[in-house]
Amino acid sequence: MMKLNTNFEALNWASSFLMENGRDENAARILLQHVLETNYSGLMMRMHEPITEADLNRFEQFVNEHAKGKPVQYLIGYEEFYGRKFQVDESVLIPRPETEELILGTLDRIKRIFGQNKEINLVDIGTGSGAIAITMKLELPTAKVTATDISQDALNTAKRNANELQAKIDFRLGDLTNPIQNEKWDVVLSNPPYIAFDEAVDMSEVVLKHEPHTALFAEENGLILYRKLAENLPNLLNKPALIGLEIGYTQGEKVANFFKNSFPQAKIEIVKDINKKNRMIFCEIDV
Repeated sequence: MMKLNTNFEALNWASSFLMENGRDENAARILLQHVLETNYSGLMMRMHEPITEADLNRFEQFVNEHAKGKPVQYLIGYEEFYGRKFQVDESVLIPRPETEELILGTLDRIKRIFGQNKEINLVDIGTGSGAIAITMKLELPTAKVTATDISQDALNTAKRNANELQAKIDFRLGDLTNPIQNEKWDVVLSNPPYIAFDEAVDMSEVVLKHEPHTALFAEENGLILYRKLAENLPNLLNKPALIGLEIGYTQGEKVANFFKNSFPQAKIEIVKDINKKNRMIFCEIDV
């Protein structure tokens, strides 16, 4: 490989190399910022500085791994979510921007339904990295927040994030509503696995090869967990209560129907994300 002397030359090489390999060239900048332990403006100021051999070797290794398909977030070890850094590894899904919209929609509805500082009992089912539970606790410090997951490895990652971000969360291991049976809840949030197994053919190899399949795929065409949640939640809720779910964009009507069957009097909304795709279901129960 040609000799690269400056950060600028290294970045140019990496951007071209990633584009040739069908990857986003912006990943090069994120990886170089990580290697140099700097932010965007810091990198701009250091563009024409020499790059050390050790940094260059590390950078080349990251770029090659990303070209082969490993997500940038797993290479640098974190993803930004709602303005905070969450540690991620291959035990958890990488938090997505659409899930920030679930948080925004939930916060708006909580204020309307419960008022400002009510001490609500909130659970995030299938927490993964902890992004939803931790963000809700930090945005609503008076809330009592519980987070569950079927994977102990995911819970370990979520606990590290909670410690790092100083959020007090009650973490519980178990499937769906099993760990939350003996209490009543005001708010239930979940971004469960919702991809049908036969949709795998249309998915990016980056996701398929590296992100945990238990957090991506679900039976019954991706709908089984919504059906089970709808069946299990009626006895676990206070009144009023709010359920907020992220869904696959084709699943709106089917998921809404599960909840209409379980909560015939509830106000159920299918809400679109910023890309105008059905992405959230909110179910308000006040009767």
